[in-house]
Amino acid sequence: MIKFELNRQFIVRKKSILQILSCGLVFFLLNAWGIETTPVGEASSYSDSTNEPKYYVAIIIDDLGYKKKHDMRAIQLPGNVTYAFLPHTPYIKDMAVSVHEQGHEIMLHLPMQSTEPFFLGPGALTNEMTEQEFKQSIVRSIHSIPHIKGVNNHMGSLMTSQQQSMSWLMDELSKTDLFFVDSRTSVETVAEQSANLYKIKNTRRNVFLDHELNRPAIEFQFNRLIKLAKKNGSAVAIGHPFNITLDVLEKKIPQLEAAGIQLIKVSELIDKQSTQQQAKRKSPTWQVSLSPSQTAAKNLKPSP
Repeated sequence: MIKFELNRQFIVRKKSILQILSCGLVFFLLNAWGIETTPVGEASSYSDSTNEPKYYVAIIIDDLGYKKKHDMRAIQLPGNVTYAFLPHTPYIKDMAVSVHEQGHEIMLHLPMQSTEPFFLGPGALTNEMTEQEFKQSIVRSIHSIPHIKGVNNHMGSLMTSQQQSMSWLMDELSKTDLFFVDSRTSVETVAEQSANLYKIKNTRRNVFLDHELNRPAIEFQFNRLIKLAKKNGSAVAIGHPFNITLDVLEKKIPQLEAAGIQLIKVSELIDKQSTQQQAKRKSPTWQVSLSPSQTAAKNLKPSP
């Protein structure tokens, strides 16, 4: 009986050792192929204490300050929408105070030179300005809007692609506690890069809601916003106070909660993105990746 028990224990231990060796071989082969693994039970970087994923979006309504009727409707949108006012506009002070009293976040929608000769309005930054004129204009625009918390670019497809202009802008913003949102009106933008260089809190626009002014297109972009938030944890949309845009937002914003999405202020989203990025850098790199690593791919190439 004793001999049998010892033999049984030996067999059990042998099986355990073989299982451990097998697991080690599996992990070795997976890593050789560049397929990384996530430990079972590891929480997502977007999970709360109950392990339920949470996703966040911020919605910015641009171009406020000129059309009072449209703007008044816009500032009545449901949810925690952020509002971006053009500087030195007729209705800016009263409307900004009203928006602030409702608990919404306010931004300066700063006009910048475009590759096209569009009308930019007062407070526009252009290439004809000296550095002093450029920075003084920024300060005046900031002071023209009460209660602002951040800045994003209006137009600016030319200027946001110029390193010197963005350095001047970020140098001036670094003297404040304002955040910056790159509206990304050009694929060649260096605004986000410059903001990071000057250690300014920032994020980028992910979706333009109303680049095409028709309901199906706007609804498509809103649904895309949700998909991007669920893919990346958060996303930023920019829209404008057009009636068709407001029609869609009045219908769609109340549906966000059911989709597992929380609409928050831009500043809150930036803070969450920063926290999540820090957590991601500290976490194990055992994330699932289906594509072979560059090293593995190189090793798999046949010899000439």
